[in-house]
Amino acid sequence: MKQSFTKWTFAAVTAAALSLPFATGVYAETSGHTMLAASETMQKAEDAVSDTWITSKVKSKFLADKNLSGMDIKVETNQGVVALSGEVKSNAERELAIETAKKIKGVTAVSADGLTSAD
Repeated sequence: MKQSFTKWTFAAVTAAALSLPFATGVYAETSGHTMLAASETMQKAEDAVSDTWITSKVKSKFLADKNLSGMDIKVETNQGVVALSGEVKSNAERELAIETAKKIKGVTAVSADGLTSAD
């Protein structure tokens, strides 16, 4: 029994050792494409997280500011560009919302075309 187990173990180790160069060659050939795809996926994930973070940060600033109708302002972010929509009480409040959003880290631009005032 011990001898057949030893032969089997030796055969398995030999087969694994002989297949290593082939497996490494295939991995090396595709690893550049694999790494590129992984990098692109990671970048997309980072962008999504950043946009989500920016949206959350802007919305929380709006809700914390007693001079803003935070519940009435919709915030969306795409690639660092914050889009504000909804209706606020005055032009001054609209401008305050725009300025507040611009101050958030990661915001590259603010679009407030959809943010109207009751004035």
